[in-house]
Amino acid sequence: MDIVAVQANPPLPAWAPPAGLDPVPMKSSAKRRCLAVVLAAGEGKRMRSERPKVLHELAGRSMLAHVLGAVGKAGADTLAIVVGPDQDEVVAEAKRFAPTAEIFIQPAPLGTANAVLAAKTALAGFDDILIAFADTPLVAPETFAKLRHALAESHAVAVLGFEASDPAGYGRLIFEDGALAAIREDKDLREKERRLTLCNAGLMAIEGAHCVALLEAIGKTNAQGEYYLSDAVAAARRRGLEVAVVSAPEEEVLGINDRRQLAAAESVLQARLKAKAMASGVTFLDPERVHLSYDTAFGRDVTIEPDVFFGPRVKIGDGVLVRAFSHLEGAEVGPGAVVGPFARLRPGTALGENVHIGNFVEVKAATLGAGVKANHLAYVGDATIGAGTNIGAGAITCNYDGFTKFHTEVGKGVFVGANAALVAPVKIGAGAYIASGSVVTDDVAADALVVARARQVEKPFWAKAFRAKHRKV
Repeated sequence: MDIVAVQANPPLPAWAPPAGLDPVPMKSSAKRRCLAVVLAAGEGKRMRSERPKVLHELAGRSMLAHVLGAVGKAGADTLAIVVGPDQDEVVAEAKRFAPTAEIFIQPAPLGTANAVLAAKTALAGFDDILIAFADTPLVAPETFAKLRHALAESHAVAVLGFEASDPAGYGRLIFEDGALAAIREDKDLREKERRLTLCNAGLMAIEGAHCVALLEAIGKTNAQGEYYLSDAVAAARRRGLEVAVVSAPEEEVLGINDRRQLAAAESVLQARLKAKAMASGVTFLDPERVHLSYDTAFGRDVTIEPDVFFGPRVKIGDGVLVRAFSHLEGAEVGPGAVVGPFARLRPGTALGENVHIGNFVEVKAATLGAGVKANHLAYVGDATIGAGTNIGAGAITCNYDGFTKFHTEVGKGVFVGANAALVAPVKIGAGAYIASGSVVTDDVAADALVVARARQVEKPFWAKAFRAKHRKV
């Protein structure tokens, strides 16, 4: 069938899932079974990287992991992941997030339809075949669910489309008599079709009963000589099957092929994460100068000053203040705590209620009880610090001998003086007082004073004589 565009910018079809539906499509009284096929075989040469493209991260998580999470939330029962030859790193990442996923190899890059058919043995027995791209990581679970809803409404194919600000390079959705008739890739467009702005995002869902037949009907008579997944639309129309279009914002369907697009996607995701945080009660004094991870968790009435970086696995309690130029990763911060400025919380840190961590203080694999203060130039690593303890300026736990890490245990209400060094393994009893400059190598009893430094010796006029001697030389 020779299909031509009859409108320059046809409106999207009126089809949309009814409001309030469960995100998992339902048909009659039975839950529709869904297979998500995630295409991750691309080499990503434009990334100029030794790392596979889909393993590059957004907000502390690989693109592949973002996609696996989204299709899972959209109700996928089973995952099939298609990779290229010798992509062991991609397989390992997939198994880390989806241990039960089936892995399939696309031996040669012959196009997206060919990639889906690499998983042909997994396609049987499902109502919905959801096809996602591992380098398109910003698609929301709700959007995948809309594609599934379209199938539940008796469409054989559901296509994800978007209005492009600049359509150059994208495939266009070609309508005939108000219905989607085909998708034409950019290199195959006729001249009058180039003014179309409704574009193909690449993702789609196909009714399981028709999926293999439609994919096997696709040829490669096109400019690239490849089997295009987008040709499933024309194949469906030739069989008299219904096709639906689901729309999404352009930024949601951003595909990533180079570092510039990776940075653009990071900006979109950061804006999403911060909008969600602010809606839950977080104040950012300058949102654009804060970096969040995909899993950063905030309580209410949290205030974040500029230039703060949150790595993965950070939880912030109610009423916390994080001051400027602080770096947090793998840490839990209790209610009312103050962190920074210029503080670093490393993995394994757990701060209790109202803890104060000040400028140039680093904490790693340590639990600090309520009210602990370490306000200046300290290092606390592999330690348990009791409630109400004060860590003086320049004080450190010496936790590593070059081979093994050791633990320091400090009781409640201890005063650790400036420039004290606690050499692990060591225990400091509750209420003890560690004199400034002490190097503590033995356990200290509760409420004791420890002075572990050389006795001060003063020689009168020694400095004056020393200067006089050297002036004569």
